[in-house]
Amino acid sequence: MSILKIVLMKDVPGQGKSGDVINVADGYARNYLFPRGMAVEASSGKMNELAVRRQVQATKEMKIEQEARSLAGRLDKLKLIVLAKQGEGGKLFGSVNNKDIADALAVQHKIKLDKKKLVVKEPIKHLGVYTIVAKLHPAVQAEIIVEVVGE
Repeated sequence: MSILKIVLMKDVPGQGKSGDVINVADGYARNYLFPRGMAVEASSGKMNELAVRRQVQATKEMKIEQEARSLAGRLDKLKLIVLAKQGEGGKLFGSVNNKDIADALAVQHKIKLDKKKLVVKEPIKHLGVYTIVAKLHPAVQAEIIVEVVGE
């Protein structure tokens, strides 16, 4: 049984993720991984190509993180006013959710933000001031101050 050094082109359960360089049995590589396009032999050309691809990916991820940090700078401690219908004692009809906050952010500050990035710990059912976290990137988050006022 001989061992072959390969580069994974796709994630392979139990072996590794795309771009990993691993050693596998020759038969496993030739009969299973290569025909399915899951791996290629680790030649010097492929290794160079892999290094370039990783560099491009790192640059792209750094740019995305910088954009998230820039947006976080604009969002941090931003005050947002959300109008809601209220009943007696400051209790709301229904509740204020992520979509309402995202819509108010777009209207009041011209910032479009996906509602899935807003973390509302529990439904807002009363008038008042709340702090909402916006998770913009795994390493970047911002706090938005939301004031819920009655219509």
